[in-house]
Amino acid sequence: MAEDEPTFESTESGASHTYPQQAGEIRKGSFLMIKGHPCKCVEVSTSKTGKHGHAKAHIVAVDIFTGKKMEDLCPTSHNLEVPFVKKTEFQVLSADKDTGEVSLLQEDGSTKDDLNLPIFVNIGEPTDEDKKVTEEIISEMDKGDKSVFVIVQAACGMEKIIATKLV
Repeated sequence: MAEDEPTFESTESGASHTYPQQAGEIRKGSFLMIKGHPCKCVEVSTSKTGKHGHAKAHIVAVDIFTGKKMEDLCPTSHNLEVPFVKKTEFQVLSADKDTGEVSLLQEDGSTKDDLNLPIFVNIGEPTDEDKKVTEEIISEMDKGDKSVFVIVQAACGMEKIIATKLV
């Protein structure tokens, strides 16, 4: 009896990384997906309805991981994908400026070792902000007089250290 039941190899929850939202509801500061990249909106302008009957939204956004500027033009009545963006705070245990490896302390006491310093990027060049955050982490870890915390932003299965906080 039990042999003809299907076996499931994957343990994926099946949860989506995005949810739909009308283009007309996108505001400055909100997140959206443009060409498959999670972005933060920096400017929205809408045009009036034309002879074909659709008001258009012109959206200018910045990729939250690479800092690259992206643009999109679509009818305000159409749905756009909006990523689930989560920000988490971790304490830095160690940071190696040569290899880029960072060891972070999670709330449950275990370590998170799968992140790198912001200047070690997979795609493109690190932004000035990445360089500043990396410099801050390294210099404060070398001083050793304060606890260094980092804010990690996660979206669409990617994670990146975006800011530091000293305690």
